[in-house]
Amino acid sequence: MQKGNIGVTTENIFPIIKKFLYSDHEIFLRELVSNAVDATQKLNTLASINEFKGELGDLTVRVSLGEGTITISDHGIGLTAEEIEKYINQIAFSGANDFLEKYKNDANAIIGHFGLGFYSAFMVADKVELITKSYKDDAKAMKWTCDGSPEYTLEETEKAERGTDIILYIADDCQEFLQESKINELLNKYCKFLPVPIAFGKKKEWKDGKQEETDEDNVINNTHPLWTRKPSELSDEDYINFYRELYPMSDEPLFWIHLNVDYPFHLTGILYFPKIKTNIDMNRNKIQLYCNQVYVTDSVEGIVPDFLTLLHGVIDSPDIPLNVSRSYLQSDSNVKKISTYITKKVSDRLQSIFKNDRKQFEEKWNDLKIFINYGMLTQEDFYEKACKYAMFTDTEGKHYTYDEYKELIKGNQTDKDGNLVYLYTNHKEEQFSYIENAVNKGYNVLLMDGQLDMAMVSMLEQKFEKSRFTRVDSDIIDNLIVKEEVKKNFLEASKQDILSTVFNSQLPKIDKIEFHTQVQPMGENSSPVLITQSEYMRRMKEMANIQAGMSFYGEMPDMFNLVLNSDHKLVKEVLNDEEKACSADVDPIQKSIDEVQQKRDILQKSQEGKKDEEIPTGDKDELNALSKKLDDLKAEKSNIISSYASKNKVVRQLIDLALLQNNMLKGEALNNFVKRSIDLI
Repeated sequence: MQKGNIGVTTENIFPIIKKFLYSDHEIFLRELVSNAVDATQKLNTLASINEFKGELGDLTVRVSLGEGTITISDHGIGLTAEEIEKYINQIAFSGANDFLEKYKNDANAIIGHFGLGFYSAFMVADKVELITKSYKDDAKAMKWTCDGSPEYTLEETEKAERGTDIILYIADDCQEFLQESKINELLNKYCKFLPVPIAFGKKKEWKDGKQEETDEDNVINNTHPLWTRKPSELSDEDYINFYRELYPMSDEPLFWIHLNVDYPFHLTGILYFPKIKTNIDMNRNKIQLYCNQVYVTDSVEGIVPDFLTLLHGVIDSPDIPLNVSRSYLQSDSNVKKISTYITKKVSDRLQSIFKNDRKQFEEKWNDLKIFINYGMLTQEDFYEKACKYAMFTDTEGKHYTYDEYKELIKGNQTDKDGNLVYLYTNHKEEQFSYIENAVNKGYNVLLMDGQLDMAMVSMLEQKFEKSRFTRVDSDIIDNLIVKEEVKKNFLEASKQDILSTVFNSQLPKIDKIEFHTQVQPMGENSSPVLITQSEYMRRMKEMANIQAGMSFYGEMPDMFNLVLNSDHKLVKEVLNDEEKACSADVDPIQKSIDEVQQKRDILQKSQEGKKDEEIPTGDKDELNALSKKLDDLKAEKSNIISSYASKNKVVRQLIDLALLQNNMLKGEALNNFVKRSIDLI
């Protein structure tokens, strides 16, 4: 029996392995099973070139649980005593003196860069035994034992067949790895598509109300996953079944892309476009990254562009090491090439579907647009490609490319300054009457109700020349696209003031909402009262919800305009009725207001250009007194008009109809509206 110290110049490698790799210590199983698969594949290679002439036999790698142990067994090439000395005992390759110090803060680098896959066993085991017999003629079976210190023993032993058994004596703080369910979970996660059969126990079946083991191996992996096969051999059903295997609870994918490239890097895989309606973040991290069919991670940021992390599927590349570190991904040129390749491949596939089967593309547009919009928002080079097939959808459900839509609307939706105006709605039902007004005017209205559509509006306004996007409810129809300056017959100011007072006084108090009343001639066939919201203020509020540093806008109340149509019969009747009901009381007050206003104006004019100290105190006091009297008179007049308005059911009915149209009439106010409607009928 040989005793010795593992060839590393640091006192003890094992506590360092355990400490720095503890957060990810489940990968021990991936490392050991991968080693067993490598040993098996090496034997296959030797057999293929006639360097091994014996019987290959059953090459299944087996994982089994014992009393406090996990055993990984293979029938691969095995190890001789010399090979154990070289590959197991001598960790000290070049630079051994400082490698632990250099890499102690990067757990992945310790294992990945120094071939320490075997030593990951000590993350979970107090003691490890390696029993092995080489495929070479006359090789003796050897047993290597180590208890987690640098000391080991190596001795001859008995082993009937070639291959290697690694027996892990699991530490007290890692007993979870002795649970069958845990090992099943890890094998399914890391080893599901390894190219050599991996068996964990026997298959079970229900018999007499309980599960019993059969004689058949429980092989947990698919050794020839779809991405390793040629697309010409595969049917749509094959791709869909593989998707179900990867994501058992998901809807069927929209379509897929089979990746296969040999130069300048090696990459295979299948990417699926899933159906995504809402919540981008929930759909991330569904692409699984493999290295030669060994699972690496499902966190693929850096390998695929951000917007394509919404895709599902598999990428397999031997050019990405098993132990991916963030710093590695950011600096590696192969990774950057892979990212560029995948972006181009996705764009080419979308372009191909658009060109060859536009009907199918349009049918799937609602599901596709979240990928395409996200890509255009986050990647300039993708925008340049995608803007040729990205689509607008109008309220009739018709689809147009950006260029097609520009041609459609430029004749009728160009304003007097030469700007092309894109009208849109973000809620077809709630904004129905506004859409109807626009359509009756000959305009086309886009439906932009997607998760990213508001961000797209801002971007497209910058991309499109002399263009702006305006929501249909942001103004009265004549102001949405002003074709020419038209002089309208506005009511005289005093009557506008009366109408504003009448309607303002009856507006309900709604939390975090403010109304500003306007009087405009809109034509006798237009609505008597309309609620609009400034495009600018609404966008600022929306941006405040998603962008840091704009919380000021988020705290502001929502600002709406209550627009009174001075051409409408009902509004005219309200004005006439107010004059009849209030003129006897209001006219004398108005006369006093005019007199006080005139005196104040004269006094203010006499003080223009003078410094404060040059104005006599008496004049200042008189001006203050006139201002106070003016405010009091206006308040008195307003109270009289408000008192009248409170008794006029038509005023409140018109306001409530406008609120109802905008989904702003709720609770008690809605109940009162219903009762009033019945009374009026």
